[in-house]
Amino acid sequence: MDRQRNGKDRRRGPAASRTDSRAWTFLTNHAHVLLAISRNPELRQREIGDLVGITEGAAQRILHELEDEGYLARERVGRRNRYAVIGGGPLRHPLEAGRTIEELIDALRPGVGRTDRTSPDSTNESEPR
Repeated sequence: MDRQRNGKDRRRGPAASRTDSRAWTFLTNHAHVLLAISRNPELRQREIGDLVGITEGAAQRILHELEDEGYLARERVGRRNRYAVIGGGPLRHPLEAGRTIEELIDALRPGVGRTDRTSPDSTNESEPR
């Protein structure tokens, strides 16, 4: 895949320094912003951008879109914003119909739902014993 146009690399953020096989991710930047806020509601827009691998302006645009669509609430605290994810909102793609933001965040929460499939105590009901 040719990533250059007019002699310039079009990739930005963390993806720019990766090999082509790792330049894409499974989640959108909107999902990454929601995950970052769910883990730390006190993040500044610059910090969100750095974590997600986007510019501060892109982070600001995504935050506004998420707030306008009812996925995020913003509270002014002094000179800063505090964000809260509204978890009951539905995922927007037809393939995820009936699933909520809260389910996505819960599924991606560190350490949740992980089992060591090689340990003798783990069971997998779909596999015969």
